[in-house]
Amino acid sequence: MNYTAIITQTEDGWYVGQCEEVPEAATQAQSLEELNTNLLECIIEALEIKRTQTRQMYVGQKHFQRTLELA
Repeated sequence: MNYTAIITQTEDGWYVGQCEEVPEAATQAQSLEELNTNLLECIIEALEIKRTQTRQMYVGQKHFQRTLELA
């Protein structure tokens, strides 16, 4: 799956980015390369937090899981 970064640059030269598909993933950096790295880490962390929160909703309930793959 691909993610879209929305990037702006501040007056003092910093890059600020947010992931369009995972709005909780937002960060800043002094270079685009660093921003990309930071955003990918933020996306992974945000998805892990959401995964944990969702799993907690089903604790104690009979359920099953399936893996879905996006093309």
